[in-house]
Amino acid sequence: MRGGLYHRLAPRRSVPSLSKKTGNYLRKSYQMAKKKWTDILVKAGIISADQLKEALAISKRKNVSVADALVLELAYATGEQVMKAMAKEHSLKYVDLNSVEIPPEVVELVPQSVARENLILPVKEREDSSLLVAVHDPLDLGTLDKLRFILNRRIDICLAPKEDIQGAINKYYGQLEGESTDSMLQEFTDTAIDFTETEDETISDDEAVDDSSAPIVRLVQLMIGEAVQLRASDIHVEPFEKRVRIRYRIDGVLVERDSPPRRLLGALISRIKILASMDIAERRRCQDGRIKITAGGKTLDLRVSIIPTNHGQSVVMRLLDKDNISVGVEQLGLSPANYKSFQSLMRRPNGIILVTGPTGSGKTTTLYAALSELNRPDRKIITAEDPVEYFVSGINQVEVRHSIGLDFAKIIKAMLRQAPNVILVGEMRDSETAGMGIQASLTGHLVFSTLHTNDAPSAVTRMIDMGVPAYLVASSVIAVLAQRLVRKICPRCAEDFEPRQSDLDEAGVTPEMAANATFKMGAGCPHCQGSGHRGRIGIYELMFMTAPIRELAFDGAPTQQIRRAAIKGGMVTLYGDGIDKFCRGITTLKEVYRVAKKVED
Repeated sequence: MRGGLYHRLAPRRSVPSLSKKTGNYLRKSYQMAKKKWTDILVKAGIISADQLKEALAISKRKNVSVADALVLELAYATGEQVMKAMAKEHSLKYVDLNSVEIPPEVVELVPQSVARENLILPVKEREDSSLLVAVHDPLDLGTLDKLRFILNRRIDICLAPKEDIQGAINKYYGQLEGESTDSMLQEFTDTAIDFTETEDETISDDEAVDDSSAPIVRLVQLMIGEAVQLRASDIHVEPFEKRVRIRYRIDGVLVERDSPPRRLLGALISRIKILASMDIAERRRCQDGRIKITAGGKTLDLRVSIIPTNHGQSVVMRLLDKDNISVGVEQLGLSPANYKSFQSLMRRPNGIILVTGPTGSGKTTTLYAALSELNRPDRKIITAEDPVEYFVSGINQVEVRHSIGLDFAKIIKAMLRQAPNVILVGEMRDSETAGMGIQASLTGHLVFSTLHTNDAPSAVTRMIDMGVPAYLVASSVIAVLAQRLVRKICPRCAEDFEPRQSDLDEAGVTPEMAANATFKMGAGCPHCQGSGHRGRIGIYELMFMTAPIRELAFDGAPTQQIRRAAIKGGMVTLYGDGIDKFCRGITTLKEVYRVAKKVED
């Protein structure tokens, strides 16, 4: 039973007092301002005053706590650093939950619902029956008072990062509260009724389970909730001959999670189709839809794509979290030189800025970060997207609708009558769209768009190959930004390591670079699910259309020649930027090899 309900229904009884140490601390805390802990961090030298100012702005804009802004959004401090500073200032104990083992009898003292609802964890039972409890907010006096009442014990508090407490709760109580996808699937697997045996052999076992059954509804909800909790960007439901495979894409890498019984496929697909407002009866054609759902305390948009395969319908649900798109250009991971150059590009009055890379390389995030900085009352911004993935206040967003003939070219033509300052074209797919974008740039508009190319120099030849005259490409494109995403080393379990000299030589790391480098590798911990990686960062290749490159573009020169001229002019390649982040201990050499290749002369 949850703490709030228990609080109302439980009989009145005598409530034990707090321990002397905690009582003195709480009396002192009542007199402290809520924002006092930010001064603690600055005083401890963990963050600067400017970084704090930036965190306060993000906290207000995204409606998150300042601590979450510093730790999760900006990564200016780790949860461990924040908690240790607060513990030192308030004379409280800091506990590393990843290195301690809590006995089961201590865990059982606090019900799972109470631990999850209040985000606390029992750590140790003392001889005097008082209980040491890990919390992440020492000024949350209401929670401490509630715990005293519910547990009928004296409470001492210690501090631990929020993520560590959440991870420890999942470790000791189970991954999700109440029931998980594992327990739900076990329920289906253990059921005494085999639906397939009661059906005629000519009927597909996809139809064996009723799609309106409550367990299927719960299973889909739990599946989405678990994906949100694990920070997944996609959910893949894939049918095979004898099983159904469910995979989550976490930090760009697919991880297999569950394997439901094959007989559940029909009901699972039908439930997803109902949520996405799709045609349940249609099984032969591809379908696209959208789901709006609340999971993990967030309201999410899911883009749903269904295609027919030889073993049934395959589903991919892409999770669109508005929090992921609310980043500034400074958080993208651009090097100081590229960041300064990109800022100057955004101040240009006209021209085309192309962002290139394959699907899932973070192009949309980069474009929205740029638009967010340009989004001011004195500017009019219009976008043409297929589809509109994220809705941004203050920006006019238009969605392509092929069914009524509303394509990119027609939208751009209509845009120009709206007198915009900045235009975003979701993708330059053909010569007509590219031509309209170029015309917009030549008539005094700043145009952002994307292309699917492997690197920045390829974008020039790609546009010419689409049929755009070379002289228009040379005169309108002002810069091309190519990018990829690499996984970052988990800050909780990052360890120094010494790579082999042969690996450094093969990667092109010179002795001078190695001497100034800080090589890191993740050992694996609950914070990163044992992978050693958590979160992603971009590696970039920014090519300016300098005079030599414009001449090459005008002459229709091959990509290799344009690349050599760009590198000669100071362009750092994708691989070079990745190696720089490897030497700075941000990512690993294996991650750089996964998304970029060494440029051969």
